[in-house]
Amino acid sequence: MSKSTKADKADKADKVWAIMALVSGIGAAKVTNKVLSTGWKASTGRKPPANPADPDVRLVEAVLWSAATGATVALARMFAQRRAANYYVKSVGRLPKQLEKDGS
Repeated sequence: MSKSTKADKADKADKVWAIMALVSGIGAAKVTNKVLSTGWKASTGRKPPANPADPDVRLVEAVLWSAATGATVALARMFAQRRAANYYVKSVGRLPKQLEKDGS
């Protein structure tokens, strides 16, 4: 197999990884947001703030909602992408270029 063919396959695999990472991240964010919204409504009796930057939203609610969603969605996306990376490694035999160690 020529080097260009190996490089082409590696490029295609890395494009597949980019799609896997995007889809898993978006899916995790949507599910997490739904779970948080349900939990917020159950604990406060109100819908979560649609836009925490709206001055009509109480500051404490805006801060709590922003902190909860930001941290939880980021963690869910990270865990989903780690699972996708493990699947990728099992399928391809290496990490995608985007996840290779940076030498530090």
